[in-house]
Amino acid sequence: MTTPTWLVLVANSGDGTITSFALAQGRLQRLAVNGGVPGCSTFVVDSHRDLVYASVKGDDPGITTLALDRSSGRLWVRSHLSLPEGAMNYLTLTRHGRALLGASYGGGYGISCAVDDGVVSAPIGRVEYPRVHSVRASSDGRFAYFVSLGADLIAQYALDPALDLVPLHHPTVDAPKGSGPRHLVLNAAQDQLYVLTEFSGELLRYRRDRHYGTLTALEAVSAVDPSKNLGHSELGADPLQHHYIWGADLHFSDPAHLWCSERTESTLGAVAVAPDGSLTPPSHFVVTEPQPRGFAVSPDGRYLVCAGERSTTVSLYRVRGADLDLLDQAETGTKANWVWITAR
Repeated sequence: MTTPTWLVLVANSGDGTITSFALAQGRLQRLAVNGGVPGCSTFVVDSHRDLVYASVKGDDPGITTLALDRSSGRLWVRSHLSLPEGAMNYLTLTRHGRALLGASYGGGYGISCAVDDGVVSAPIGRVEYPRVHSVRASSDGRFAYFVSLGADLIAQYALDPALDLVPLHHPTVDAPKGSGPRHLVLNAAQDQLYVLTEFSGELLRYRRDRHYGTLTALEAVSAVDPSKNLGHSELGADPLQHHYIWGADLHFSDPAHLWCSERTESTLGAVAVAPDGSLTPPSHFVVTEPQPRGFAVSPDGRYLVCAGERSTTVSLYRVRGADLDLLDQAETGTKANWVWITAR
């Protein structure tokens, strides 16, 4: 049986670049370093059309569309949507790549846009909440969920046929006060939604009604290392100076393991997910790249690649349930903060 070869893309916001790697046989081979994405802190890949949508900052903040050559790892700028009210901190595609959702932390707003041959339209739908940090759509493209770190809530909207955002009967559901909800994922069955909090380091679980799209809060468990005695963080505090919790990213490796990153102690830990969706905190933690804002798991769940904002390398791990085995490290760029893995 042929072993899959993966393409890994890493955003380096300090350099304004996206580095590409080939991942094969447990090793990373750097292919290219691509410019044209100043301050890039997030991007999303349309694997069917070989397009990358990258959030850029600088003099003309917005969303830049790049064409992707999988064999060489090269990217070329195709178009750009200016967003003078603030760049996106999170992007996600839905409706088979014909719609793009974004969340702007600095601008305090979220958007929905149409996509036609890689060209992103002006925003069609718009929501406003303090420090909107991420957004995800349901797999059927009918609903969108925006996380507001500033207001401790998840906003829930229907995405209508014209791609406008229509609030549900209860447009928001609460997160614990002062927790700082940050990133979210849905499980494969789409009946559970999970949110990692930045300030309290908790993984929050919500039941999701697949027909109506509404969320109901169920539980919260710690996703940070208790032996490190990290304090509860707050908006505006320096987590490193005060030794506070600094939760960041989360991804499933398989239905039973949901990996979470924490930046102050630079750790990765796997929260156990039971068949009914309930959670058990990690039993141990792996020290990884310094200040791991972003990481990704390969589509087959075998590999995890982690970037650190205070490192110029990325680490490649083999995933074994709730364990990680370090296989390789490779040079990328400065302030590396976002990772994507797709088939090559």
